[in-house]
Amino acid sequence: MTHGMIARTPGGPEVLVWSGLPDRAPGPGEALVRHTAIGVNFIDIYYRSGLYPWPETPLVPGAEAAGVIEALGPGVTDLSPGQAVAYVIPTGAYRQTRVVPADRLVPLPAGISGETAAAAMLKGLTAQYLVTACYKVAPGDTILVHAAAGGVGLILGQWLRALGATAIGTAGGPDKVALARAHGYAHVIDYTVGEFAPQVMEVTGGRGCDAVFDSVGASTWRGSLSVLRRRGSFVNFGQSSGMIAGFALSDLAKGSLIAMRPVLFDYIAERSELLERAADLFARIGAGQVVLDTVARVPLREVAGLHADMEARRTVGAAVLTT
Repeated sequence: MTHGMIARTPGGPEVLVWSGLPDRAPGPGEALVRHTAIGVNFIDIYYRSGLYPWPETPLVPGAEAAGVIEALGPGVTDLSPGQAVAYVIPTGAYRQTRVVPADRLVPLPAGISGETAAAAMLKGLTAQYLVTACYKVAPGDTILVHAAAGGVGLILGQWLRALGATAIGTAGGPDKVALARAHGYAHVIDYTVGEFAPQVMEVTGGRGCDAVFDSVGASTWRGSLSVLRRRGSFVNFGQSSGMIAGFALSDLAKGSLIAMRPVLFDYIAERSELLERAADLFARIGAGQVVLDTVARVPLREVAGLHADMEARRTVGAAVLTT
């Protein structure tokens, strides 16, 4: 029997418990994957807490993982047993083995380890679609990124630098500010010692930013809108401080602003697009333009403590679970 972390009711980190899970053989179009590394993300917390509706009960959280194919179901012809793969699916990854739809699996190229892939699939693909699809970043653009020392934030800083953009980040405390600076940000604002919006306008000489990538939500969205240039883009892709409330379309009228709330899974729904975006991500990693800093390696059974640290904003960079 395989084991994993499950939640029977929504709640805090304490609802996660180690439990046996039923084994099954892969069916048509499926693959059995033995996990070697599992990524941890805020979306896992949103599901665990009940902020996002559960697809099933009990819930196995976890959106990204890497591993090795142990068996294939009928009809799978483009993968093979023993192959190293990774995937990103909204839930279900906090377990030792898993049957996965084969069309969701991305083969790992040479030089990309399972740990790197597990830390990169959700966060790295998020950064990829943000800068290529939500707002197509061009050389000379100025982009504000909140939570610059978080998993997505550290990737975005490097990617924006590689694209020739000026990245401005916000982070909490001197250690996180220094970390963000080391990952591509030209300017980093410590939000614990003053409002970020006046400082952004000062840094940009009053022009404002071409786009804001905001994963914080409730505590930042008004300021984010205020620092955009005319016809700038506000991209809200998370809500670590809570869901946005009180927003009205009329808030965009000053400056004819653009706002969107994208979800990664709408940008990788087709296998061809998933593979294309993953190839771009892995190429950036392989070229050294994006470096994944794995700052925490935690046994799967101890993920509840990691959730607590993430919610208290005590973590930086990426974390992976070991099985």
